[in-house]
Amino acid sequence: MDLNLQYRLGKAAFERRNYRGAARYFSAVLDEVGHDTNVLEYRARSYYHSAALTKAEADCRTILERTPTEEYALLLLVRSLERQQRHDEALEYRRVLAAYSGRAGDIAGHEVFG
Repeated sequence: MDLNLQYRLGKAAFERRNYRGAARYFSAVLDEVGHDTNVLEYRARSYYHSAALTKAEADCRTILERTPTEEYALLLLVRSLERQQRHDEALEYRRVLAAYSGRAGDIAGHEVFG
């Protein structure tokens, strides 16, 4: 199948909230083109919304290895970690996000109730 078509089908599936289907299309595109930050971010978002949190985390880390100041990937990583109950690790990344964004409010995350 044509890569452009697969990408468009992935975006359409994402917009319809068919996140698992979107992730499959984006994975197929990435298998062919290798690293593409835009496609990788869409796949990370698809994984996050379909609760495939370890996969979302892995994609975010890949993006951040190449572009450490990518704020959206940082935020998605933070939220993926929080949903996995890894709040201490998430807080470290929230601090990095706040430093990059200049918004102190980025440090405040979900409250952790002991």
